[in-house]
Amino acid sequence: MPKYRSFTAQLLSCAALFYCPSAYAEEDAGADNLIVVTGTRSGDAISPDIDAGSLTVIDSDQIVNRQVRQVSDILRDVPGIAVSNTAGQTQLRLRGGEANHTLFLIDGIEVSDPFFGEFDVGTLVADDIAQIEVLRGEQSALYGSDAIGGVIHYRTLTGADAPGLSARVEGGSFNSVNAAARLGGTSGAFDYAITSSMTSTDGQPNARGGTRDLGSDSAAMAFVGNLDATDNLRFGVVARYSENSGDFNGSESDPTSPLFGQIIDSPGRRFENIGAYGLVKAELDLMDGRWTHRASAQFANSKRRSYSAASQTGGSVGKRLKGSYETTLKFIGDAMEHRLTFAADLERETFRNTDQSAFTGERKNENLGIVGLYELEVGSRASFSAAIRYDDNDRFANVTTYRLQGAYLLPSGTKLQAAYGTGVKNPGFFELFGYYDGQFIGNPDLLPEKSEGWEAGITQRFLNGDGEIGLTYFESHLKDEIFTTYPPPTFTATPANRASLSKRNGVESWLEIALDDSWRINGSYTYLRARENGVQEVRRPKHIGSLAIDWHLPNDKAGLTLVGRYNGSQHDVAYTDPSYIPLDVRLDDYLLVNLNGRVEIAANLELFGRVENILGERYEQVFSYVSAGRAVYAGVRGNF
Repeated sequence: MPKYRSFTAQLLSCAALFYCPSAYAEEDAGADNLIVVTGTRSGDAISPDIDAGSLTVIDSDQIVNRQVRQVSDILRDVPGIAVSNTAGQTQLRLRGGEANHTLFLIDGIEVSDPFFGEFDVGTLVADDIAQIEVLRGEQSALYGSDAIGGVIHYRTLTGADAPGLSARVEGGSFNSVNAAARLGGTSGAFDYAITSSMTSTDGQPNARGGTRDLGSDSAAMAFVGNLDATDNLRFGVVARYSENSGDFNGSESDPTSPLFGQIIDSPGRRFENIGAYGLVKAELDLMDGRWTHRASAQFANSKRRSYSAASQTGGSVGKRLKGSYETTLKFIGDAMEHRLTFAADLERETFRNTDQSAFTGERKNENLGIVGLYELEVGSRASFSAAIRYDDNDRFANVTTYRLQGAYLLPSGTKLQAAYGTGVKNPGFFELFGYYDGQFIGNPDLLPEKSEGWEAGITQRFLNGDGEIGLTYFESHLKDEIFTTYPPPTFTATPANRASLSKRNGVESWLEIALDDSWRINGSYTYLRARENGVQEVRRPKHIGSLAIDWHLPNDKAGLTLVGRYNGSQHDVAYTDPSYIPLDVRLDDYLLVNLNGRVEIAANLELFGRVENILGERYEQVFSYVSAGRAVYAGVRGNF
């Protein structure tokens, strides 16, 4: 039995101990009160109406109505994002970029594993009272190497914004249990939010024709606090801890087997991952708020282990320490606001293997980034910004990146937006040094990847402001792309830089309609053309679409939500040739349809249920990894 199942009762009991009678005003945390912070380093919120970036915001109403349990699921509804999932890793690709081209933040903390250079989004259980901001396009000028393709920021709403106690528990298919609790509130000048979650499932097979169920467990706890020490001095702290473990299958290694290179049942194989994160920050306002200073320090520690039976077969420890300072000077006139921002980021990453079959020495990388940012807002009609960043790295050549963008909102409700920028991505530790001797050989001579791209978009309001539709064209070129080679005579995998340009372009479109406080419709469609060395890149479907229709009774007494997610056919690689020459394979398209329902059964208490993958699609997101079939869940949720 998964080890966290008994944790459900403990979780709810702990939540009861923190009971607070103040009501949680969910509508106050919804779409009408969005505050977006990801697209700037000035510390000022940007209105989505005039934001010049390609920004999508997922609010708490959408998370609740779609009954999101894994954040990766609702990110499928965002234009430009392709999701691929196996039993041990969930990857995101923005606008055809690589999985490690996206900077993932949780409450301001960089949470990517310093070893792999990316965050496993499948380990993040959604809090009902949260907001997700997705910023697409080259953002290295603001955030450095990891943001070459974009930024995703998962933000817990503060105790002041969403006070009260909320909890949920559910069970369903595959002997699954999911529970979460949150307490938010204020005490004088201090506000706080405490969240906890757990999931446990016996799982199901993921190998073609397999019979081995792949169980998994996860648990996480987080604390977010803010203190207004004086009228112009504020402090904040974030702490987060997570554990994830589960079974996984390996591939057939016997070259005489007809299943060579395919995923097969592998009894005894399992993994354990632990993440610990923290952040402290301070903000000081001077000159009546026109001159602000912000300082923060954060850390991220990641531990991974894999096992076969009782023996450890792999492991790594990655650590990141980062300190940042930002100062912004504002010049405010009758119709214009100018902001000048200077920022400095000092970051140190370290890695070491805990697997005795590979190198065990520690490796490190240090980087100092200096940012200059100018922003202009003209009333509620226009915005413009220019950013430049210089990175001084102790391992790679120093580099300068920049970004220009602007937006204008016409009286007709039409927003015009355009941007141009450059980006850089440094090689990761596993690319530089490898991770299993004899299986993946590192290349310490790798060069950073560099990109440049532009975009232009239009957004139109209609239905007296209750509807909005948008279209954006984007294009980018990636130089020195890192890819895996298999040189003879051993054909051992090793990375190298591509000599040719990798080209990506496409169109993103979206639709949102809110009618009579009873209906909400969200839709998106992305066409992507991603070519590497003239060949379609793997796990990047040309066509991705999503449609969510939400209906609820007055006062939210009951509601239904129908969600459809289409993933077009895509290319992948298969190593089914005993000579280890990668073969191109095509994965079929699929349509996932979920139906969710909820009804209030008592004051502040609702019963909910959902059916996932109603059509019973059997599909593969990665070659020979079979994904889950139809599933049914039901539970209860309370707000107090």
